Amino acid sequence: LPGLHVLAIAFALEVSVGKTNTVTALNNSNVLLPCTFTTCIGFQDLVFKWYFNTTELIYHGKIKTKTTEPTLIWHNPRVEFVGSTTKKENNISIVLNSVEFSDAGKYTCHVKNPKERNAQHNATIFLTVVHKMVETDNTVTLIIVGVVGGLIGLLILFMLIKRVVLFIIKKTQDRKKECLVSSSGNDNTENGLAGSKAEQKAPPKA
Repeated sequence: LPGLHVLAIAFALEVSVGKTNTVTALNNSNVLLPCTFTTCIGFQDLVFKWYFNTTELIYHGKIKTKTTEPTLIWHNPRVEFVGSTTKKENNISIVLNSVEFSDAGKYTCHVKNPKERNAQHNATIFLTVVHKMVETDNTVTLIIVGVVGGLIGLLILFMLIKRVVLFIIKKTQDRKKECLVSSSGNDNTENGLAGSKAEQKAPPKA
């Protein structure tokens, strides 16, 4: 079906900024803004752009084929291209130099592939600029996780002990019942035999 074929092609191009879409950078430092793309049928004359806060263009590049590296069309002087497309991964990452507090915001990596009927896709990363990096103290979290894990372990151990105790009690009760049934059967048999012998005796003669 033509419609399904077009839909499949449209979803062949994918753009990603990695596992997390947030980056934190120190004021006046250089920060990497990662971006990679994948395509099922390859690419030709592929165009990629980076935008700041949706509308401000900060980098514009073009890639002829898989065997050629990207060529620069335009870029902000503070933006440096650090990717490569001739290697295994189609990397179109950039570095923003001398980060300022005003650079905090949304950065969008946009890709257009004419070979896929001009299919387009983009991914967004959010940059936070801070005066000082704060180390996260995970001590409290680790304590909570340890306590919860210990309680769960104790609960499981209690359930296992309970099952074993109940199993032993049940086995003991079953054995007692078997003993009682066996004893009762033996007594009745002995009484019956004695009664039969008494009945077989002839009455005394007068």
